[in-house]
Amino acid sequence: MVYYLLLTIMIPHSVHERYEKLKKAIDRYRYAEHVLDRHLISPAALDSLKHELTLLEEEYPSIITSDSPSQRVAGKPLPAFKKVKHEVPQWSFNDCFNEEELLSFEERVLRILRGSDSSSKRPTYTAELKIDGLKVVLTYEKGVLAVAATRGDGIVGEDVTLNVKTIESVPLRLKKDIDIIVEGEIWMNKEGLKELNRARAKAGEPLFANPRNAAAGSIRQLDPKVAASRKLDSYIYDVARSEAGIPDTQTEELAFLRDLGFKVNAHYAHCKSISEVSAFWREWKKKADKQSYLIDGIVIKVDEKRSQEILGYTGKAPRFAIAYKFPAEQTTTVLEDIVMQVGRTGIITPVAVLRPVSVAGSTVSRATLHNEDEIKRLDVRIGDTVIMQKAGDVIPDIVGVVKELRPREAKSFRFPRRVAACGGDGRIERVSGEAAWRCVNKKSLAQLKRKLYHFAGKHAFDIEHLGPKNIDLLMEHNLIANFDDIFTLKVGDLASLPRFAEKSAENLIKAIDARRAISLPRFLVSLSIPNVGEETAEDLAGYFGTLERIENASEEELVGIYGIGEIVGRSVFAWFREHENKELVKRLLRHVHVRKTEKTGKLPLAGLSFVFTGTLSIPRDDAKKKIKALGGDVNSSVSKNTSYCVAGENPGSKYDEAKKLGVKIIDESGFANILESA
Repeated sequence: MVYYLLLTIMIPHSVHERYEKLKKAIDRYRYAEHVLDRHLISPAALDSLKHELTLLEEEYPSIITSDSPSQRVAGKPLPAFKKVKHEVPQWSFNDCFNEEELLSFEERVLRILRGSDSSSKRPTYTAELKIDGLKVVLTYEKGVLAVAATRGDGIVGEDVTLNVKTIESVPLRLKKDIDIIVEGEIWMNKEGLKELNRARAKAGEPLFANPRNAAAGSIRQLDPKVAASRKLDSYIYDVARSEAGIPDTQTEELAFLRDLGFKVNAHYAHCKSISEVSAFWREWKKKADKQSYLIDGIVIKVDEKRSQEILGYTGKAPRFAIAYKFPAEQTTTVLEDIVMQVGRTGIITPVAVLRPVSVAGSTVSRATLHNEDEIKRLDVRIGDTVIMQKAGDVIPDIVGVVKELRPREAKSFRFPRRVAACGGDGRIERVSGEAAWRCVNKKSLAQLKRKLYHFAGKHAFDIEHLGPKNIDLLMEHNLIANFDDIFTLKVGDLASLPRFAEKSAENLIKAIDARRAISLPRFLVSLSIPNVGEETAEDLAGYFGTLERIENASEEELVGIYGIGEIVGRSVFAWFREHENKELVKRLLRHVHVRKTEKTGKLPLAGLSFVFTGTLSIPRDDAKKKIKALGGDVNSSVSKNTSYCVAGENPGSKYDEAKKLGVKIIDESGFANILESA
């Protein structure tokens, strides 16, 4: 007792406070999701909060209280359904998020098995896909489905028998007349979710955020006809109790379930070692997106049932199994500071400095906050626990704040009026009508560096081996100070630099020489003209054809070009009127040849416009380049003038807008046919 009290006293007050706030926040979100079917936070973000709670409890075991979310499985059943007491308690799995935690799981398994009277033979494992759906418990009497229940709180669930009977893949009678209780997952495929959400949008109803919520919302319908219309499916993966006995291994159990007539997911593996488990996880991390159902990880179980019995259960989860999650695209972490970053055109971007966290497979410690208006909209403050997301190669982005965890001392953030990286007195200004603040001084070192990064980057000159680190090195040794300096470099200039051996120096010079001819659009992009991105550069090049015509164009002519507009037109006109910029272009033209842009009127896709939505199997930039090379246009939004809406996987709101406006919608195969014909 004295030892326990000492442990309690040794826990810092800040840890106690964080722990209590975590419990309250998790309980709120869990209640909304599991009881009310309301999605207040993404599953990935909630998993992150629960994982943080678990880590605190592992570090400070005496802090655990009976009301901790880690001590129960899920929420209470809805009162509209008949309550069902489970004959066999329903457990949830503990989660792991990286290989280190997976190895810790194996160490615990081996330690317990070594301490038992069991054989010294190492256990093997079964790895199964973790389908993102709603858990169901099916009770069969003499081979006939008697009761289907949700997991509920693990002890009491909800009777959803009539709804489950509408699912074609759930057998009403088994191939053997036995008494058995099985467990599995009810799920909705991705296409079914799209169809359901389109119908709900038309009816003015809130959309389901993911297949798990859609399956839960469908199986909890009081009218079985509604559930029947939702195209639900099932996978059964476990025997809880059987009068015919339970097979000796998990692998044999899956075969036993299939023989009884259940639908069993075919993608599982018997792994002889934990390294084989890791290989299975890596394989399915790559393949998961291509399946019709959502997979958020794998479930690993000790294969041998005798070893499972020895390992047993904790208060809430089996010791013989664990869920190994795929990297989340959303997670939670603490915002430790907000710093100002100066862009190549002098725009100030607020950047969140985060407590390092793993998301989408990489460790992230910074995320953009975009601008002052976004900080105010989010009401984000230093010390807040934030929801951060990173999809694919997109820059990490903060999308929400868990305000229940806000420290008492947190104050609203005030945008600074001076930023040292701007140089000089550091003054910044907000241009009327714009969200961004900019440096008053246009020639700061930070801006120059970013301009050089951009100049050599993939959307401009695309010079191999000339990334930010090498540009910094060249600037530090006074070898480059402006764009044209890059083309004056020689192998001998680089030989004495750190990290530059003779071969690497030769490779860089060859890469620079390979870019001494460039298209007009890429050249315009490279100059960092305010408001001129890739699409605008294409429009300017297509209209004028040559750099000389753009340089000499009047403001009225620039403003009057379709797709350019007043702000961009004035910006281009002003840039080419500045003496310093004129001289820069002259110096560059001594080293590079800017190719003319041919008029696109006679090209096969001239006059056609395309809009992309969803995920394509090829990079979207490549698809855009192919269209533009054939004379077509690519727009960012759908209008009645759009020729084609190209819909990949998981299309967004542009798909619905195209349908509403009667724009022709094609899939990736149809798009490929158009390109081939052109």
